[in-house]
Amino acid sequence: MTSAGGEGPAGEDKDESRRDFLKTAAAISGVLAVAGIASVMKSVVIPSVPGPTQTGFPRVKVSSLGELSTGKVVIFNYPLDNEPNILVKLGQKASGGVGPDGDIVAFSQICQHLGCIWGYVAPGASPSVNPSYVAAQPAGYCPCHGSVYDLSQGAKVIGGPSPRPQPQVQLDVDGSGNIYAVGMGPPAVFGHGTGSSDVSNDLQGGSLVTST
Repeated sequence: MTSAGGEGPAGEDKDESRRDFLKTAAAISGVLAVAGIASVMKSVVIPSVPGPTQTGFPRVKVSSLGELSTGKVVIFNYPLDNEPNILVKLGQKASGGVGPDGDIVAFSQICQHLGCIWGYVAPGASPSVNPSYVAAQPAGYCPCHGSVYDLSQGAKVIGGPSPRPQPQVQLDVDGSGNIYAVGMGPPAVFGHGTGSSDVSNDLQGGSLVTST
């Protein structure tokens, strides 16, 4: 017999059934909650944030707009204090050029062939080492083996044995007309992982230039 309060064997069975039901419901709810969270997590796309570029390269003043005229050459060391570069105002718009006319460019002066130092040759002029060569465009000419670079087209190779173009110095002009070197483009400077596209190699092996 069951008492009025629901006690006794029949009441105990009901209580046990109720507890089992509640446990099962709680367990199912937990599983559904976890599954729901997992589903949301799978649907969330975390955007990748690109890392900084030109990390480690110094910002160094090279010249100013007022100091340059067409064909004028400025030699400066960058990014290391023993590695020469050449800056020139070409007088015609150039790939990667800066300034009001987009004609100021700079490149590593260490030839990508065997590491000789090349020089600038204006259109219509000839290098002293080879009077038979007449430049058809602003060119870089290496006196060692005759590699020729088109400075208006990112110093691409247009003659001689060089296997790759010259690394281009990345330039920036501030509001006062000061021209700064702020980084290097690939390939790596000759002697620093030569031929590699990893320009961080350019920062290895010497002291960084910090002032001019």
